[in-house]
Amino acid sequence: MEILEWIKDFFNSYFAASLMQVAIALGIFLIFVILSSIITKIIYKMASIITRKTKNKVDDYILDEFRRPIKVLVITIGFYIALIYLPFQESTEIIITRLFRISIIIIITWGLYNIAGTYEWIYDKLGDRLNIKSQKILKPFITRIIRIIIISLSFAIILDQFGYNISALIAGLGIGGIAVAMAAKDSLANIFGGMSILMDKPFDIGDWVVFSGVEGLVEDINFRSTKIRTFEKAMITVPNAKVSEEAITNYSRRGIRRVRFYLGLTYSTSSYKIEKVVDNIKYMLIQNPKVDSENITTSFEIFNNSSLDILIQYFANAIEYDEYLDIKQDINLKIMDILEEEKVEVAFPSTSVYFEDNLNLNEFRKES
Repeated sequence: MEILEWIKDFFNSYFAASLMQVAIALGIFLIFVILSSIITKIIYKMASIITRKTKNKVDDYILDEFRRPIKVLVITIGFYIALIYLPFQESTEIIITRLFRISIIIIITWGLYNIAGTYEWIYDKLGDRLNIKSQKILKPFITRIIRIIIISLSFAIILDQFGYNISALIAGLGIGGIAVAMAAKDSLANIFGGMSILMDKPFDIGDWVVFSGVEGLVEDINFRSTKIRTFEKAMITVPNAKVSEEAITNYSRRGIRRVRFYLGLTYSTSSYKIEKVVDNIKYMLIQNPKVDSENITTSFEIFNNSSLDILIQYFANAIEYDEYLDIKQDINLKIMDILEEEKVEVAFPSTSVYFEDNLNLNEFRKES
């Protein structure tokens, strides 16, 4: 009802105003619109003089994020002055002033919402100074929380401007929150699951993980779910509640990767050659800077059906998969060089058939 009365008073006052007053009010507003860019630049330059004297860049980021809100603020002030100039009733002027205050609150909220992302830069700087590893997941998650708090506080202040009792509203939300919590228990489970992921830190954005039958790279985590980009480039969204309950394998945090295989030599290879090949391969692996020298195994292990098998096991100092493949390829080529140098042949699956000397082939043909 109050808004309807204000609209009625507005039109009554508007048409009661002279054309000269309307023209002056419109002129005031247009002047502020035209000069908004110039005024914003002046304010920005004056503030820049102060921010340049500081060593950190936080204030520079804040100033950049407030540049557009300042321009809108200048236009809003011009619109408010133009309305106040018109001969409105006192009650209407009160409403106009209240709406102007609400506009200021919204503009400030806009600026604070933008600079919430500055937290990520502060987090990185603190991590460098305190020797704390930056958590890529934590930064966007906390940024979202800060923005929700900013919007909630702004909404509460706006309600206060309209005369609502914030304490009563909060109490009402507390009672209604029980019903909402019961209806949205799955969503709440996902939120708490996301919080447990942030506390345990089982993975980071960009990590190669496997859980719940899903394998891929972590792209994002929000209040409800975790997004995984598979190696087939498909996007899989997994609820946080399910992620927090599953056993997670993080391949990106193992530091080293195990390589284990058998090298089969032909049965014609002498024991001397086998021993030399084993020693040369082990020496080559020890000399390789990309191999963990403390976890190398080269040993003649198995008399197989068609080969003499040498067990080769080592750990590559690689986290990225491409680097891991490059190390394996380099070592495999060096093993081939060792075999060629020692003139040793690699065995392949084969079957030998032996006939007794007294076998009568003619009788065998007749019986067939």
